[in-house]
Amino acid sequence: MTDTSDARPVDGEAEAGAPRRGLLRRVMRYLPLIAPVLLWAVPCWVLLFAGQHWPLPVTLAGTALFALGLVVMPLAMARGHGRRQQDGAAIVGATLLGASWVLFTWSVLLGVFLRLALTVAGVGEGQDRARIVAWAVLGVTAVLLVWGYAEARRVPRVRRLDVRLPRLGPGLDGTRVALITDTHYGPLDRARWSERVCETVNSLEADLVCHTGDIADGTAERRRAQALPLGTVRATRAQVYVTGNHEYYSEAQGWVDLMDELGWEPLRNRHLLLERGGDTLVVAGVDDVTAESSGVAGHGAHLAGALDGADPELPVLLLAHQPKFVDRAAAAGIDLQLSGHTHGGQIWPFHHLVGLDQPALAGLSRHGTRTQLYTSRGTGFWGPPFRVFAPSEITLLVLRAP
Repeated sequence: MTDTSDARPVDGEAEAGAPRRGLLRRVMRYLPLIAPVLLWAVPCWVLLFAGQHWPLPVTLAGTALFALGLVVMPLAMARGHGRRQQDGAAIVGATLLGASWVLFTWSVLLGVFLRLALTVAGVGEGQDRARIVAWAVLGVTAVLLVWGYAEARRVPRVRRLDVRLPRLGPGLDGTRVALITDTHYGPLDRARWSERVCETVNSLEADLVCHTGDIADGTAERRRAQALPLGTVRATRAQVYVTGNHEYYSEAQGWVDLMDELGWEPLRNRHLLLERGGDTLVVAGVDDVTAESSGVAGHGAHLAGALDGADPELPVLLLAHQPKFVDRAAAAGIDLQLSGHTHGGQIWPFHHLVGLDQPALAGLSRHGTRTQLYTSRGTGFWGPPFRVFAPSEITLLVLRAP
């Protein structure tokens, strides 16, 4: 283990991606005000007022339900994620958020394209086409929510892939690295799910097991029962962990201490050496990029500190929660960065918004002349208990020498 030291990004890194982040900030500034209205008003119009001519009681009842959703969702989210931290309210608010997003998406898509297709095909009159669209929207939404809930709550499938690192010594060829991330233990108790995830990880017989942050939503004391199974994870060499942005919403140091207690090595701007067959791999980690602005003393993403004392000729595996840290990693000549954070978008087509903030959504990508980035879709889910076209994963990366 090496000592840490402060580091600052070079000027070019600070400017990289600035236009994209500026656009995201402008979108996010007004999103909390506009989004709830759109999420409920658009489906209300498509299902009830776009030419269906439903009986008056149906129209009134439907309108009342949409109005209730528009009022309850933000109130529940505020109670669940604000100062009160009420788990029941968080579950209600998040479920309504996910359901309204799916309903909104397919109201727009089917409301435009299916209606157009029916018109071109000459199917029915105006009222008939409007009702076909309405029932199609409801049917597709119901199927996707049921399927998405099952996808979110199941134990993730294992995704296996080989990653060739040109600087990796032959003695380390075949090194097995298991990656979990974004477990997001939260209002829905998933202690049993956590146990089964850890059992799956242990079955991979990995040399190195990594958790790249966002363990939970809530403090370590509050989510301790769900996190305790992480203490059963075993690797032949080490279990390592770095903080994610959600740790900094809920007493990050408490999570660092708990992971240390459970047998994980918190790589807070530090590194360790993995040696096998006469060859060495530097395994480094940095705090999340939000750490420095979080106000938590001593926390911040400092890559120079993480690499302090490491032989620059050795290959480096870096853990960093957010994919956008890869700009700094590429500038430093890192060989492979492991990240999470994106959830693969979690509920399609949310990945388009994720793409405004991150350089990669999921999978293996190359950045610069040397650096590769693997972005996991995450092991758990955040907020809405749904995953639609963005399956969770436990990842097994097998490192290959040239």
